[in-house]
Amino acid sequence: MAQEALGRIGELYSIEKDIRGQQPDERRAVRNERSRQVLESLKQWLEETLVKLSKKSDTAQAVRYALGRWEALVRYVDDGQLEVDNNAAERALRAVAPGRKNYLFAGSDTGGERAAAIYSLIGTAKLNGLDPEDYLRDVLSRIADHPINRIDELLPWNLAAHRSAESTHAA
Repeated sequence: MAQEALGRIGELYSIEKDIRGQQPDERRAVRNERSRQVLESLKQWLEETLVKLSKKSDTAQAVRYALGRWEALVRYVDDGQLEVDNNAAERALRAVAPGRKNYLFAGSDTGGERAAAIYSLIGTAKLNGLDPEDYLRDVLSRIADHPINRIDELLPWNLAAHRSAESTHAA
């Protein structure tokens, strides 16, 4: 049963591979043409399989879980901006997971808030194409002499834009 389910899910990922990098409207059109049929077939198969399983089995629970969230599962078909899964978000959270237990010992609520601010800066630096260590080194070397009323100039998106403008002028 697991092999059958994985094969059907693999078909969906194969379709996604074919449309990766396409515009949202194109992705939506292909998904409606190809993925919707696979999903309808998968749902029917899950419903037919569920009645053959012991109601208390782990497999039956997994099938009921999928069927109970079916609307959310298939939402990506009608929106070309959505991904088939949330793997990108899961990967982004991996950096946070090792420290979860450590955050219990931030020392205080203020310590936890400061840690959250630093994680946000690091994440935002990455999103703006900056190396977090270089970004923090740059900001810490400037901040003592930087006017407080212009502190926003040191935010990752502003530094990234400034660096991009500098490299354009240099070229």
